[in-house]
Amino acid sequence: MAKAAPDVVPATEFKAHCLALIDRVAEGKGAIVISKRGRPVARLVPIGETSRASRKPLIGCVTIADGDDDLFSTGAVWKSQTPRRK
Repeated sequence: MAKAAPDVVPATEFKAHCLALIDRVAEGKGAIVISKRGRPVARLVPIGETSRASRKPLIGCVTIADGDDDLFSTGAVWKSQTPRRK
C-alpha cells in the first residue's frame, strides 16, 4: 500500500499552528511539507523516518583536496597574486 502524499502547509500557517502540527506528525498522521510562496522548503517528519536520499551510502561521494590552495582556489589569478613591478 502506497503512502499518501504529505500535506502542504504554508509557512505562515505552520508558524501559527506549529505545536499542533508537530503533535499531529508525532501521532503518526503523516508528514507535512512546509512551503513559502507556494514552493516546498522543508518537511516535518516523525523521528526515525528518513528520506531515501539520506539512506544512500556516501562512499565515493567525497573528494579530499591535496592542500589548502586547491580547497579555496577558484582557478582565477587575482591582481594581488601577481608580482608588482618596481
